Amino acid sequence: MSGRTRRLTAALATARHLWADRRGGTQIEYALIVGLIFLAIVAAVRSYADATSLMYNEIETNLSTTTP
Repeated sequence: MSGRTRRLTAALATARHLWADRRGGTQIEYALIVGLIFLAIVAAVRSYADATSLMYNEIETNLSTTTP
């Protein structure tokens, strides 16, 4: 067997081994769950920031129109 054929056979064996390995599935699932939780937190913080900004803008408008 030539060196190139031997390397190709080794690469195919490694690819088959990695394809059959299912241990990483759980980590991927956890990573996706953490990502979704992160996106939910970001959305909640953004919504809170928008509401707070709107509240302060209304207060500023009311104060500026009522003071002489």
